[in-house]
Amino acid sequence: MKVALYGATGNSGSRILKELVSRGHQVIAIVRNPAKLPQPAPGVVIKQDDLSDSKKIAAAINGAEAVISAYAPPQDDVDAIVGVTQRQVEALNHGSKVRLIVVGGAGGLNVAPGVTLIDSGYLPEPVLPIAKAHSKALNVLRASTIEPGTLTGKFRLGTDELIANERQESRISMEDYAIALVDELEKPQHRRQRFSIGY
Repeated sequence: MKVALYGATGNSGSRILKELVSRGHQVIAIVRNPAKLPQPAPGVVIKQDDLSDSKKIAAAINGAEAVISAYAPPQDDVDAIVGVTQRQVEALNHGSKVRLIVVGGAGGLNVAPGVTLIDSGYLPEPVLPIAKAHSKALNVLRASTIEPGTLTGKFRLGTDELIANERQESRISMEDYAIALVDELEKPQHRRQRFSIGY
């Protein structure tokens, strides 16, 4: 499959890129700074885009069968992800059959009926702004027509619920996250809906 990947040099994006390449997919790696990806793997084409214009996004992803957005907003402007998501949706809304998969955070997942992780009071104050920004971005997607770690290949999938272990810890390595994301790309199980990943 030919896949356009935004954020290919970031924490999750670099792992997703590696997983896509390992499975033989052709990748259009779209980055703000191509110098951060100087020697792409075979089958990887680098394009530059800053996600500031939906027409430029449409041009950058032209020819792709799917788009994965692992975009991470600047730490001092986390709400930028909302506008970026809107522009990505606009770029794909012109009769495109291309699927958009967006990497998001766990803050909007339910930890109890009707109670999100954001609402629960368990998230540390410093991460609340990015968690809330991801929830706003999810709302943009709904309105439209991770930590580094070990590759285990063993994880659970959910929908709107936070996946946690018996100690109520929710974890997933970026490596396993990448596997689950590419699995979903290759064999869609969650079209037009959110899904969660955890051990």
